[in-house]
Amino acid sequence: MDGVRTDLFDRLERFYDAVPRDAARAEEHGALVLFVRDGAGWPFYARPRLDADTPPSLADVAAVRERQRELGLPEAFEWVHETTPDLLAVARSAGLSVLEAPLMVLDPAALPDPGTLTDVPVRLLDPADPNFAADVAARRAVAAVGFSAPGTGRGEAGPAQRDAAVAEIDEAALDEERARVADGRRLSALAGTPADGALASGMAMRVGDVAEIAGVATLPAARRRGLGAAVTAALARELLTAGTELVFLSAGSEEIARVYLRVGFRRVGTACIAEPAPVTP
Repeated sequence: MDGVRTDLFDRLERFYDAVPRDAARAEEHGALVLFVRDGAGWPFYARPRLDADTPPSLADVAAVRERQRELGLPEAFEWVHETTPDLLAVARSAGLSVLEAPLMVLDPAALPDPGTLTDVPVRLLDPADPNFAADVAARRAVAAVGFSAPGTGRGEAGPAQRDAAVAEIDEAALDEERARVADGRRLSALAGTPADGALASGMAMRVGDVAEIAGVATLPAARRRGLGAAVTAALARELLTAGTELVFLSAGSEEIARVYLRVGFRRVGTACIAEPAPVTP
């Protein structure tokens, strides 16, 4: 691996390790670290320790899974294959199912104007807006409906299903969201129209000069209109404006990766996401 790629993957590892630490405690299990969230919110994962001098072993994976079950957490693991290549075989031998997701980095020179990708307006969420809570709830509802029907194909689920998925947000979680958006650690975006409401959503997490775009989702009934690409481009443009040097994401599939190619992202590696394999009757 050449020096430039080594530096890139080192920066990504530091980012992955830093993101959970202001909301979770870190428990070390051999060459793995498990992040356990303090309070309510989306649970975190286990991943390779930054300072580990050996690859994670089967015993390390088993210890983490036992601890996750004890805490009632998902048995989730994440890592970059190019950085920790031995973990793929170990995870599979432990009975985990591994998603090998295209890991993509933005070429800023190739980033298009979001307005050229769709005719639907895209806006960033403002923590000072009186409707901020409703916007966050809409973003989450769009994601819930969108991710329940993976891929880029059109489907039946639309605004009615989104509205049915809207849930009240815990006040502490909303305060955390507001604070992180206000200080630049998080960005959220919605694409939609006055008539239909939010049709696509996405977010970004930022640590220093590195940021990851994640959770980009479109209601199935609104797909094939460039909404996911426009949301991604809007988030990327705002990140660059704020001085972010490295913007990356993980695509859920090769099909989805083609959407991000349109926005100026280029594949650099593979992000692995592991969880227990489904039980076959």
